[in-house]
Amino acid sequence: MLDETNEIHPLFAGAPQSTEFKKLRKRIVRMTREAIDQYGMVEPTAEGAPKPKWLVCLSGGKDSYTLLAVLHELQWRGLLPVELLACNLDQGQPNFPATVLPEFLEKMGVPHRIEYQDTYSIVMDKIPAGRTFCALCSRLRRGNLYRIAREEGCSAVVLGHHRDDILETFFMNLFHGGRLATMPPKLVNEEGDLFLYRPLAHVAESDCERFATAMNYPIIPCDLCGSQDGLQRQQVKAILDGWETNSPGRRQVMFRALMNARPSHLLDPNLFDFTGLMRNVEGTKQEQF
Repeated sequence: MLDETNEIHPLFAGAPQSTEFKKLRKRIVRMTREAIDQYGMVEPTAEGAPKPKWLVCLSGGKDSYTLLAVLHELQWRGLLPVELLACNLDQGQPNFPATVLPEFLEKMGVPHRIEYQDTYSIVMDKIPAGRTFCALCSRLRRGNLYRIAREEGCSAVVLGHHRDDILETFFMNLFHGGRLATMPPKLVNEEGDLFLYRPLAHVAESDCERFATAMNYPIIPCDLCGSQDGLQRQQVKAILDGWETNSPGRRQVMFRALMNARPSHLLDPNLFDFTGLMRNVEGTKQEQF
C-alpha cells in the first residue's frame, strides 16, 4: 500500500531510489506499524471526536529524525489517524545549533514547537565531577516535555528509542540494577494523564542510522552525555556489539526473548503463585496389580 502512489511527504523528498533503500524504508515503516498496532498506541475515539494529538520529540539525532519521518509517512498515507506536533527542547547546551531544527521543520512543512529551557546549567551545577549526567538530564527533559504536551493538548509524548536502546536498558538493569526491566513501548506517566510511546521499539539502531544518513538529515550530536567516557550504557553496547559480531542476529534473538517472558520459569513470586502451585494427586494413575 505504501508504494501505490508517487505522492510522498516532504520528509521523504529526495530519497534514494535504490532497491536497498526502498527495502530499508519499507522495513522501518512495517516495524513501526507493527509496534503501534501491537501495543495499542492509537486511542479509540468516538465518531466525530477530534483525533488524538501526539507530541513527537525531536532531538536532532538519527533516531528522532527516523521517528519523525516514519510517523509522518504513516499519517500521510492515512495509516495513522492522529495529529502530530514535533517538539525540540533546547536544553541550553553550549554550541547547540539553535537554528537547524526550526529551519528544517519549516522547510518540511512540519507543525512544531521549539522550547528553550536551560537544564544544562542545572545538570552541571548538581552533578559532581566524574559522575554521569544522564539520569538528571533525562528527568528534567521528561518533566518539560510532559508540561509542553499538556499545554498543547496532546495525549501522548512520543520518543525515538529503538530496539537497541531497549536491549541496552534491559542489560543495564540486569547488571547494575538487579532487576529484569527495560523501557516499555507504551506506559502511562506517574500523574496518569499522558501516554509515553516508543513506536521504533522493533527497529534496529543500524537501520535508523542508515536511513537518516541516506536522507541527509542535519544530525545534531549530543555534547552533554555523548561527551562522557565510560558510561554504563557504552559498556553494555560494547558487550552487545561483541556478541553480535561473534553470532550475527544475536540482538534480535535477545529482543524476541523480551517479548516471550514465562513468569512460571523465573523466580519472582509476585509474578507467579509458586506457593499455590499444586500437584494433581487425584488425577495420578494408580498402578494395576
